[in-house]
Amino acid sequence: MKPTHIEHIGIAVKNLEESIKYYEEVLGLSCYAVEEVKDQKVKTAFFQIGQTKIELLESTDPEGPVGKFIEKKGEGVHHLAFAVVDVNKALQEAETKGILLIDKTARKGAEGLNIGFLHPKSTGGVLTELCGKK
Repeated sequence: MKPTHIEHIGIAVKNLEESIKYYEEVLGLSCYAVEEVKDQKVKTAFFQIGQTKIELLESTDPEGPVGKFIEKKGEGVHHLAFAVVDVNKALQEAETKGILLIDKTARKGAEGLNIGFLHPKSTGGVLTELCGKK
């Protein structure tokens, strides 16, 4: 596996609208998309900065992964996402190298990307997402 770039940095927030205001009014970025990803129980907002995106994540269910994250750790960096050519191949390669997987195969994520997560227990405490186009 060789990532092509950092696809995005995921940031867990309690209130998406308030957080969008910070990124737009203070940092001068423009939110270009807001989307709900029902199976992940989140509402997302995206900002482009150079080749990298920032993804804000607001939980739509306190029992969802982002809701549990915020309850346990508070708001902040949730995950780091790397762009790869083939998510399934990258997941298989990571597993052969002893990395624990959250996803054994790619699934649909925000912006229509294929995604798969590596468990933070085997990635130095950083929830790692692999992203690729269909």
